[in-house]
Amino acid sequence: MAHLDKAATKELDAADIDPKLRELIRVRASQLNGCAYCVDAHTKDARAIGETEQRLYALPVWRETPYFSARERAALAFTETVTRMTETHVPDEAYAEVAAEFKEQEVAALVSLIVAINMWNAVGVATRTWEPGSYQP
Repeated sequence: MAHLDKAATKELDAADIDPKLRELIRVRASQLNGCAYCVDAHTKDARAIGETEQRLYALPVWRETPYFSARERAALAFTETVTRMTETHVPDEAYAEVAAEFKEQEVAALVSLIVAINMWNAVGVATRTWEPGSYQP
């Protein structure tokens, strides 16, 4: 898993995908998957690189807010459809929307990131990485 994550990061770097967008994608997929550990980790990572509290708080309702660019919206929509692949089967329209905002190499990097965070979420949720009540401030 660590190798896949490292490979995804290498693709993101090569495609010059904004680090803030990377974290928004990680947080949004983790929210959808119910991975509290990853939501906590990646919201902290996002804030550490300058992401605003306002955008992080609005992430679950990103469609209804003015805080995200067209490019970010395309990436978030793609994140949701890939994360919910069993429900959505990633329709052609979803791919076309992200392809309209991102070059082919960038889309490939986004897919790598979304697959990697979904994999980490599966491990985190399945192994109860963060049990309720286990938080120690």
